[in-house]
Amino acid sequence: MATLGDLERTVMELLWATPEAMTANELRDAIAEAPLGEVGRELAVTTVLTVLSRLEKKGLVKRERDNRPHRYKSVTSREDHTAELMHEVLVTAPDREAVLARFIGSVSETEAQTLRKLLGGS
Repeated sequence: MATLGDLERTVMELLWATPEAMTANELRDAIAEAPLGEVGRELAVTTVLTVLSRLEKKGLVKRERDNRPHRYKSVTSREDHTAELMHEVLVTAPDREAVLARFIGSVSETEAQTLRKLLGGS
């Protein structure tokens, strides 16, 4: 799974946060309205279309071609994407047990309780 650049991540965050598909113009407007710390800048719609094309090639976005303008929607949820990234990192680790131990050692007590619950422990 490919990593995301800043603008790609911003577009994906908007798509993940919106249940409906969005046009490039809608995404451009949403990016412009974002707080300055995130992106908060004016972009040309062609820039947004380029980002959407890259995300589509990465398999993260699908384009609905039924009407014009085309609408874009995320293929998976934010949680699915994050889990896939975590899995990829784990698969490439030469010592998976050490990686898991360090990860588990870095989570909060609440997160550790959630992990125990999800793994079937108490």
